[in-house]
Amino acid sequence: MGAADKWLLPLVSVSFVSLMLFLSALSGYSASSALFARLPPPSYVRRGAAAPPAFAYLLSGGRGDGRGLLRLLLAVYHPRNQYLLHLSADAPEAERLELAAAVARAAPAIAAFGNVDVVGRPAAGTPMGSSGLAATLRAAAALLRLDAEWDWFVTLSAADYPLLTQDDLIHVFSSVPRHLNFIDHTSDIGWKESQRVQPVIVDAGIYLAGRNQFFQSTEKRATPDGFKFFTGSPWVILNRRFIEYCIFGWENLPRTLLMYFTNVMLPLEGYFHSVACNSDFRNFTVNNDLRYVAWDDPPQMEPRFLNITHYEEIVESGVPFARKFREKEYLLDKIDEKILQRWRHRPVPGAWCTGRKRWFSDPCSQWSNVNIVRPGPQAEKFRRYMDRILEESKSSNSSCAQ
Repeated sequence: MGAADKWLLPLVSVSFVSLMLFLSALSGYSASSALFARLPPPSYVRRGAAAPPAFAYLLSGGRGDGRGLLRLLLAVYHPRNQYLLHLSADAPEAERLELAAAVARAAPAIAAFGNVDVVGRPAAGTPMGSSGLAATLRAAAALLRLDAEWDWFVTLSAADYPLLTQDDLIHVFSSVPRHLNFIDHTSDIGWKESQRVQPVIVDAGIYLAGRNQFFQSTEKRATPDGFKFFTGSPWVILNRRFIEYCIFGWENLPRTLLMYFTNVMLPLEGYFHSVACNSDFRNFTVNNDLRYVAWDDPPQMEPRFLNITHYEEIVESGVPFARKFREKEYLLDKIDEKILQRWRHRPVPGAWCTGRKRWFSDPCSQWSNVNIVRPGPQAEKFRRYMDRILEESKSSNSSCAQ
């Protein structure tokens, strides 16, 4: 064997090992299963009143929203939280399977903590009629079964996006009383007692022109049970106790109102609002859904799509979420870069991520203490916003007052 041949095999071997290490780093996974096994286990997540709060997210979308839901998941992901993704029945099964497969390989933490699930038997996606409300209640029940120790239930759609990190959100909510619900009642009908309308049976496939038209054309009389109807934003942040009340219904009120609201056109714009304001939860409801929305003016029937011209305003708003976004909107890229510091196809880095932040590796492929947070600049803006709305809620005595 010549001198050249003598060094050829070691050279090839070293090159091969180097290539494997590089590809391992490039994929964001550890170079060995032994290293991955040394990461803190999911049981390390602390729960309860003395621990930081945890959120249960319902991320919902329809046909063609699979990629948008995956991006939204990575933008709001944290190991302390629980997530349920729902692609409605109008989406093809192939898209649902593709979403489930993409979630499984999206980040090492998702596989390790097992805190993300995709609904396998979806409900219809139309907000008209009972299907949207049924899907939301079903998802809330599933999240209770998956992990009953979260503190707030958050509903987001594929058209929503966060304006702060989960570290920011957890940090601010750590000082918020955990019995509070955030339900906005400032739609075109307004936050006040409605006209005590008697619900009518509406086909879920029928589109009626305008929410006001529905309420104005319905006979104005009290319901047989004397309940008062309240309406507002369909997007909510509800505490676990209230969700349990709606799901388990240890009183007749949630079930009775459910019978009414499954027969109206837009039940998600009234069910949770009316249950809260007709129950003992009325004094624990903050009149705000913590969303930034740019309305048409007039008639404020549907929010406008946000674009790059809204960037400065949403940054200064202090709210944690905004809507509506188109899937391929440059504003989303700017939010990722400037606010979330999220790289493409990766979760938002937080204090729990301990890997080195490089272009070829994911810092969240390694982690340590998932019970600590590192708030950023948006947290202070959100804190000021939260302090203001809580003070306003306290001064009004009851958020369900006219």
